[in-house]
Amino acid sequence: MINEFYISTDKAKLDISVIENFLSRESYWAKGRSIQTIQKSIKNSLCFGVYTDKNQLVGFARVVSDFAVFAWIMDLFIMDGYRKKGLSKLLMQAIMEYPDLQGLQRWGLGTKDAHGLYEQFGFRRLLNPERMMEINNLPQ
Repeated sequence: MINEFYISTDKAKLDISVIENFLSRESYWAKGRSIQTIQKSIKNSLCFGVYTDKNQLVGFARVVSDFAVFAWIMDLFIMDGYRKKGLSKLLMQAIMEYPDLQGLQRWGLGTKDAHGLYEQFGFRRLLNPERMMEINNLPQ
């Protein structure tokens, strides 16, 4: 906990309207994502919420994993008014230390502008990008 903030993986605490608003309207990676898609992605992911001591959601991330070999971090954000307080580091620390995610062989994520944050947790650019492939159905 940093001062008045804490992290929970309890999906019942998530404020879906805050998450939907940020992802579909403010983020660069999920702009226009439907509420149905957001709800389905939350249902099928391990979710982390960052909360004030008054239980207000101010940050979010989700992890897709088989809990044995691989995990992918997605949709990580901290609300504008709460940035520069160390909350993204607190959130990443909680994810990386989560008991069910220990011992994985590979982690992944995508970012346009937060390389410095993720490098603090051991992430590096792809060693062999020529081995990676994707199907990208995102709107262009």
